[in-house]
Amino acid sequence: MIQMFDNVRVRSSPETVRLGLAGLVGQVFGETTPSVTGVEVIGDCGADKAYNISIESKARDLWFAPELIELVDCAPGTDIRVGDTRLRRNADGSWSESRGDGST
Repeated sequence: MIQMFDNVRVRSSPETVRLGLAGLVGQVFGETTPSVTGVEVIGDCGADKAYNISIESKARDLWFAPELIELVDCAPGTDIRVGDTRLRRNADGSWSESRGDGST
């Protein structure tokens, strides 16, 4: 199952090849229901779900139908800080939490 911050690869399809996106790797920055938000989705949005993928070489984030992306890894080492709380992503996709004072 694809989750926030996972690294994913864009699968090859006629549309992703035409757009020059097939095989590129990016990070998941969100998911949405296209029928509600009206985002432009690459691929068939029959499942009414799309993932926002940030690809470094592209100027803007792109929305993809789920079947057009595949998991590369869970982005181990991804670091999120909120106030004095720090979350760090583990290789299995779980998160380790620590506080600014070094406690866990």
